[in-house]
Amino acid sequence: MHDPVKDSLVDTLVDDRYFVRSLIARGGMSSVYLATDRRLDRDVALKVLFPHLAADRGFLRRFESEAKSAARLSHPHVVGVLDQGITDSLAYLVMEYVPGRTLRGLLDERHALSPRLALALMDAVVEGLAAAHDAGLVHRDVKPENVLLADNGRIKIADFGLARAVSTSTNTGTLVGTVAYLAPELVTGDGGDERSDVYSAGILLYEMLTGRQPFTGDSPIQVAFAHVHSAVPAPSALCPGLAEDLDELVRWCTARDPEERPVNGRALLGELRHIRTTLTDEELDFRCTTGSASGDMPTEALSRSGAAAATGATEVIGASDPTSIIDASALDQDPHGSDTGRDANHTEVLSRSEHATTVFPGGLGTAGDDGDGTADGYPHDGFEDGEDDEGDDGTGNEQAGTRAQRRLARRADRNRLRDSDRQAHRPQVGLRSGRSGRRGVLLALVLTVLLCAAAFAGWFFGAGPGALVSIPDVSNASVDEAGDQLGGAGLNFTTTEVYDEVVAAGFAVGTDPAAPGEVRRYRPVTLLVSKGPQLFAVPNIVQRSLDAAESDLADAELALGGVTEEYSETVSAGAIISQRPTPDTMLRLGATVDVTVSKGPAPVEVPSVTGQSEEAAVKAIEDSGLTAAVAPDKVNSATVPAGAVVSQTPEAGLLERGQTVTLTISLGPRMVEVPNYVGRRAEEARADLEGRGFNVQVENLLGGLLGLVRDQDPGAGTAPEGSTVILKVV
Repeated sequence: MHDPVKDSLVDTLVDDRYFVRSLIARGGMSSVYLATDRRLDRDVALKVLFPHLAADRGFLRRFESEAKSAARLSHPHVVGVLDQGITDSLAYLVMEYVPGRTLRGLLDERHALSPRLALALMDAVVEGLAAAHDAGLVHRDVKPENVLLADNGRIKIADFGLARAVSTSTNTGTLVGTVAYLAPELVTGDGGDERSDVYSAGILLYEMLTGRQPFTGDSPIQVAFAHVHSAVPAPSALCPGLAEDLDELVRWCTARDPEERPVNGRALLGELRHIRTTLTDEELDFRCTTGSASGDMPTEALSRSGAAAATGATEVIGASDPTSIIDASALDQDPHGSDTGRDANHTEVLSRSEHATTVFPGGLGTAGDDGDGTADGYPHDGFEDGEDDEGDDGTGNEQAGTRAQRRLARRADRNRLRDSDRQAHRPQVGLRSGRSGRRGVLLALVLTVLLCAAAFAGWFFGAGPGALVSIPDVSNASVDEAGDQLGGAGLNFTTTEVYDEVVAAGFAVGTDPAAPGEVRRYRPVTLLVSKGPQLFAVPNIVQRSLDAAESDLADAELALGGVTEEYSETVSAGAIISQRPTPDTMLRLGATVDVTVSKGPAPVEVPSVTGQSEEAAVKAIEDSGLTAAVAPDKVNSATVPAGAVVSQTPEAGLLERGQTVTLTISLGPRMVEVPNYVGRRAEEARADLEGRGFNVQVENLLGGLLGLVRDQDPGAGTAPEGSTVILKVV
């Protein structure tokens, strides 16, 4: 068995801020990591896009724009986007860390849910979608894997904007989404809007009520085919006994024609809450026992080729024509003979990890039934459970007739109000018609609730916790003064210490978010308090080479300063003799350390020993710090006596200590034969002697009239070369 390969990002620091602790999930578009924000000391979920997406400049521009849009969306049921960044090697998104699990985990555990719990969960999901739709955002990938159930009972929707950014950046022959929840208009390439999210929410409700997805098949293209050409069946067809109002709600959300659906999440939310208050306890607590849990349906990429290729985490079918997503002919007839009775998930290879992007193992928390018709963590809608808008005399026949009349009236109302709903973009279409008098009472109640909600919203966002507050500039103020300014502005704040090179320790560096700026009063602000400059210990770099010393200083967050050179008898050339400051001195980030570098031993002047005896010459050279060497061959010299130094190499100049001076020793003058010149002419004798290397001295006797040599000194024999021969001439 091989050990798992460690992810290259784990235990690294991204963008000098986010320390990656572990890999949470890896999917078709990105990998998700648990990371720690070093600046604010908090856990975050770090979504890092795959390199092929990060290398697409067009996608990066769309990704940055979508991230900014998603970051402006602040809602209790939406996972907050905290930051995004693009470095030389990666593009990432920083999201709120939500410990818990996904709705997929709950469905795997419980299969079908009771209508009470399903509607309570849908309330949070649709409320989050409504807030996003109001802000102009479309999710495009609503599914159980993107619904996070926090340990504290909160329900949040994750991954706003990412699917849209990927879809926009890819070629037009590729569609990104989760095929089991994909709206028909996205499959056919007609484009999607808020109503596409409503369709996916309807499929999600169907799965919560029945424990199954409405369409399955051997391949994703078969499931997409079913979305385009088949109507979503009523949940009660799989779970007999479910309230007919739930059938109507699911069919309204999943109408194949977008014009037949609620125009956005806000329109769906009103009807959802109305149904929650009008169903009886028996209908709310009904449990389907015939459904089965459906597996994950990973995010898929479909093309008009009509074939599926399970290639890894994301299933991609190559686009043969960049002008459309799926060929119309492929949607007019089933290319593979779709069998909706089989499970499409067995053909897929993507693990569930991509869809649990910000969730960790945990339970549902407190998001369960609490007996009042709501679930903990959800806002109460103003109606009491069991309150109905119908009259009933207690007889089953009359009740059945009344329900049938209501369904007919409901369909007529929906068709009549559809056009006005689209124009107003805030429809409140009722699926129950009820009696006319009761409808008037309900309308009055709804108007009252809306007026109260508007008044509350006005107070909340005007003077209450949701009001915008300007962040004061607290830099260089004491902690108490900064706290007073933030508290005076009505802001809640926490304190974090940071290093700062300018602000003295104990004083405020600033805030996060920084001033000037505005935040909602309920949003926390972090007060950054200076710990003073960060200090680093100077390493010992004596005896180190200059390159090694520079590397040691860089590792210590310091820098090499001035460099001087001097001779040293003990430190080899190129090594550092001394440093300033000394080791273990504490310096600020980037401070410099000056060094003195050895040039080796100082040079020695060569003494002149020519003419000295060999012994004296050797001693003089060695005393100066040099090495004397005697040449093996001695030479004759007419001027230097035997045993003395005739010459030296070098004769003078500077040498490094220990270098060699070579001495040549004299053999004395060479002995040359002296002929007998008595009786010979003086001029001839003189010329011959000089040719032999002698000096000639002539002494004339009686005036030297004859010019003949009478005597010579020395006489015939040998004499030292260069010596003087005296000729006496008559």
